[in-house]
Amino acid sequence: MIGIITKVNNLLRPILLRFPSFVPTLVYSYGRKLFLHQLYKSLPTEKIFISTEHQRQFWGIKFQSNLFNAAGMFKEVLGYELCYRQGAGAFLCGTITPESRKGNIKMGIKHPFIPLHKSKSAINWMGLPNIGIQESLIRVSKIQKKIGCPIGLSISAQPEKPSKVAIPELIDALKLIEKSQVDFIELNESCPNVAHIHSREMIGNIDKGLIDRMELISSKFLRKRNRILPVIVKFSNDTNPNQVDELIELLINLNFDGINFGNTSTNYSSIQKMLNKDDLRNFEFFTKNFGGGVSGYVLKNQSLNLCSKAVQKKNTTSNRSEFVVIRTGGIESAEDIQKSNETGVDLNQWFTGYFEMFSKFGHHCYSKIFELI
Repeated sequence: MIGIITKVNNLLRPILLRFPSFVPTLVYSYGRKLFLHQLYKSLPTEKIFISTEHQRQFWGIKFQSNLFNAAGMFKEVLGYELCYRQGAGAFLCGTITPESRKGNIKMGIKHPFIPLHKSKSAINWMGLPNIGIQESLIRVSKIQKKIGCPIGLSISAQPEKPSKVAIPELIDALKLIEKSQVDFIELNESCPNVAHIHSREMIGNIDKGLIDRMELISSKFLRKRNRILPVIVKFSNDTNPNQVDELIELLINLNFDGINFGNTSTNYSSIQKMLNKDDLRNFEFFTKNFGGGVSGYVLKNQSLNLCSKAVQKKNTTSNRSEFVVIRTGGIESAEDIQKSNETGVDLNQWFTGYFEMFSKFGHHCYSKIFELI
């Protein structure tokens, strides 16, 4: 079934994207869900081989490769066996919030999404739809975990609540995760499709509200962990490069275990200049009516630049434990992984690039990447 859907999409996508923009937005917003549900059921008949040279180990946790899915792909905490057999370095579920969320809906379209086909990018306005922490951890408990494919969980504070309520609830959720078989946590500070509370006060180049949140999470959770449970903080690809050094110092000093650059981008004026002219009509329709965050090819230079600065700062900062730099944004080829390796990036995540490669190579999307490195 998944093969048929992929072939039909490859054949019809260039035609469908020429229709009035509302039509492909509607089709792909609902078609994406259908594809993912079929993908969960469509497993490689056996484990696909990934050379051991691509394995990594951090915090005593083995990753069978240094590439795995970004948050947003497996919101329903389904797909672990698929990731393991394909050769993904981990299974990252979420982003989850303490309470379930229905996500965004507008113009009759639930979780709007559209590919920017010729630019090898996409744009979405989903709004963190998820099943909540309780149901997510029940599903995590049913996973038959394999060595080399750890379970990560992306989590965010409840965006519609004030910080004084949302952060204590987030900390309670982190304590629940500690009791589960989750191996690492990614704290999402970067989703562009929900409202964020900013303090309007800066300390150096960093928002004071962020500093306060990180300090509270550190004192109430990180410093009280009863087992190895790394927490990585994910920031946007729109992060000002001048902030990177201070972010690294802040996170290391507060006992966080890594940083991820980054999530999707809302820097529309910059992105528009990089898009293929055939994608501009759909891009302008989507951003005008929904907003949304852009993912894919157009982010690769910015994600590499931010991660390069993070690696340089990490290497000159004394810290007592492993601090991992993760790159997300524009990853789609062996060349991208090679550049990450040369820069000193520890792990990579992909989203739009995964679907691009899956459309070409099916379940061998990981092995084809690594064969060329």
